[in-house]
Amino acid sequence: MLEKTTRMNYLYDFYHSLLTPKQQSYMSLYYLDDFSLGEIAEEYNVSRQAVYDNIKRTETMLEEYEEKLLLFQKFKERNKLIQNLKDLAEEENLSRSAIAEAIAELEKLD
Repeated sequence: MLEKTTRMNYLYDFYHSLLTPKQQSYMSLYYLDDFSLGEIAEEYNVSRQAVYDNIKRTETMLEEYEEKLLLFQKFKERNKLIQNLKDLAEEENLSRSAIAEAIAELEKLD
């Protein structure tokens, strides 16, 4: 569950501007502020089922955006390559070709 929450938080960060204000609010309350479905329903004077349905639809939308735009995937790859560069920089026998390869991989992401 924690892995899904973390993924949804990242997807929300990348794609929240593509959501309606209501979707943004529900997702923010549920994933960022850790509100329960009942608490969100009470806040908006709707049923718990309505909140659940909205959140599930929004999760699906976020996954579809990621499938098409790959912003989160590229973010993870970029962070991995940056960490590799940092690791290479700390090595005593610094290989220019290894650094050049890592930089080329970073450039391919954009």
